[in-house]
Amino acid sequence: MSSGTAELDAIAEEDALRAELYDLLAALLARPADAELIARVAGLSGDATPLGTAIGDLARVARAASPGAVEREFNRLFIGLGRGELLPYASFYMTGFLNEKPLAALRRDMARIGAARAPGVWEPEDNVASLCEIMGGLIRGRFGAPASLAEQREIFGRHIAPWAGHFFSDLEGAKNAEFYRPVGAVGRAFVEIEKQAFRMSGDGAD
Repeated sequence: MSSGTAELDAIAEEDALRAELYDLLAALLARPADAELIARVAGLSGDATPLGTAIGDLARVARAASPGAVEREFNRLFIGLGRGELLPYASFYMTGFLNEKPLAALRRDMARIGAARAPGVWEPEDNVASLCEIMGGLIRGRFGAPASLAEQREIFGRHIAPWAGHFFSDLEGAKNAEFYRPVGAVGRAFVEIEKQAFRMSGDGAD
């Protein structure tokens, strides 16, 4: 979640903020938020923009949340008995099945940029938490030098833009979502901002 000063100094402030938000979403969606992460989220502040409003709502919900309740909600949403309410994988959203061509394409790109699955993690790499972590890493330069905007746009356009907004909308509307409902709103607003920014910077990421 945190990064060294040298890493942050190497990129523009707006890119550091983007990376922080990608990393926050990755942390919230990779595993149930612990007390430290919940406290961090509770201290966030928003503004009047759609993203800022969603961040403010998330902070408000976090101030009333407990680690036990968040873990139970996470399990109902993403694990469940056999499967959770949602399947947060690119392959599923893009093809209707797990472990399909989007996962193979992601693995090729991960090998190219030098990103590897963490030891002891067995779920497919095309889950939304991993993809947010990859984008944060590209921006910060965790896989070498900070990635160019063109490289970021390529990865985002291929692996996130086609489906992540739909997933985050589904998370907002999930019947078991309380703490994670504003997480969905944050993710949906942020993905839309990224789409628009990449569209303005070059070839669109629709």
